[in-house]
Amino acid sequence: MQRRDFVKSTGAFALGGTTILGCREKSAEASGFQAGDNPKRSIVISTWNNIEANNAAWKVLSKGGNATDSVEAGVQIPEGDPNDQSVGYGGRPDREGKVTLDASIMNHAGECGAVAFLEGIKHPIKVARLVMEKTPHVLMVGEGALQFAVEKGFRVEELLTPESENEWKKWLVEAQYKPEINIENHDTIGMVALDSNGNLGGACTTSGLAWKMRGRVGDSPIIGAGLFVDGDVGAATATGVGEAVIKIAGSHLVVEFMRQGNSPEDACKLAVERIMKKVPNHADLQVGFIALNLNGEYGGYAIQRGFIYAVQTDSESIIKDSKYFLG
Repeated sequence: MQRRDFVKSTGAFALGGTTILGCREKSAEASGFQAGDNPKRSIVISTWNNIEANNAAWKVLSKGGNATDSVEAGVQIPEGDPNDQSVGYGGRPDREGKVTLDASIMNHAGECGAVAFLEGIKHPIKVARLVMEKTPHVLMVGEGALQFAVEKGFRVEELLTPESENEWKKWLVEAQYKPEINIENHDTIGMVALDSNGNLGGACTTSGLAWKMRGRVGDSPIIGAGLFVDGDVGAATATGVGEAVIKIAGSHLVVEFMRQGNSPEDACKLAVERIMKKVPNHADLQVGFIALNLNGEYGGYAIQRGFIYAVQTDSESIIKDSKYFLG
């Protein structure tokens, strides 16, 4: 089931009315969170209804594997799924009909790697991992990223599927650019995990906004925007219109709010509030954050109704309805 159909089939989310702006930041003492107070509870959470991706990540965690390996394995599921038209193979192209991919990965020690504007490689997250481990750099883009991938043994493939190509050709008739809220046009998968050793990891991967201008890069490969991990505090990732996330360094901001003692949900809420204060046209866009702290506590928040996220632990595999401001 594609995410658009999943969201439609669930109908209205019973989460109450619009939340009033103005959350008060809580102290670390008030929240009860102390960095390092970890009960060794493995958990993985990801944006949207990525149950299968979580399952792949959980296979790593359940065997005692580390969080970074788990998220890398997890996000490869939608990357390789041609029916998921917002990530990897089969992703909707830019306005010139080219599929370009962005991805990032980060571990508990602050090591990170990312690729942007990458073409022809089905699993950009694997290339991002190699950027982290095999180069002195954090971010590689375009032709340079592709050259690096080929040198490391990756095979160049055609990523534009007939379905995505047909949608692009239909779009060309009027060529109107207006992303739809909560539709696959910007349904990035972001995933963060906590392993049994108390270490965090995160990954984020996307084909970006459909029909974007050639060369556009969103928040997903930008460390601190689409993804951020601090091994002493927690991890966060974002989905939605990346330009709005970049403007507030969104995922880093969420982690900093957790550092101040806010719960993951409240930290996400505060970051969403920041976007709503800084971006005048926020009523016409969607941004959602999810976060996880060292205690295994998690949460999410979004601008608009309809954002969901998936949670996997040793006792449950569920979809959560995110709280929101507008809807």
